[in-house]
Amino acid sequence: MTVTIRRATASDNDEIARLCWAYRALLVERSKGLPPVVDAYYATDSYGAMIADLPRIHARPKGDILLAMLEGNVVGCAMYYPLKTPGDTEIKRVFVDPVARGTGAGRALMEAAIQGAHTDGYTRAVLDTIAPLREAITLYERLGFRPCAPFYDPDPDFAPHLRFFEHPL
Repeated sequence: MTVTIRRATASDNDEIARLCWAYRALLVERSKGLPPVVDAYYATDSYGAMIADLPRIHARPKGDILLAMLEGNVVGCAMYYPLKTPGDTEIKRVFVDPVARGTGAGRALMEAAIQGAHTDGYTRAVLDTIAPLREAITLYERLGFRPCAPFYDPDPDFAPHLRFFEHPL
């Protein structure tokens, strides 16, 4: 089974929404016992509105939505967009459907996002995650991401449970 990566199109919006909701469900599952970080950052109503707005948020030429394909099915996503600091991009919503975990889809998505951001002229990629997503943290570190200071002001109740990373491009 070979994973391929491609840019999303408007016809992929339902699949992107499905993956984003599955990502949120994973965050809910993994954040049990933590302060209500998911409710704060991913409240159902505002998250639904944000998902509908993803094509604008990640629009070319300065952003992108990438999809992992496996046997003709969309099995993962990764996105990036510009931050206010010139040269910086944030990689967001990296998620692989459980049916495709272990296939290299996460790594392929991240490598494509890093390469795409570099090609688009960014000089640094940043991302954040919650501490319980250990598999993601391991992948980021294997790809050369290093811990960094927060690139936004996290809620003080959540800050101890968040991890921030950067990668020169």
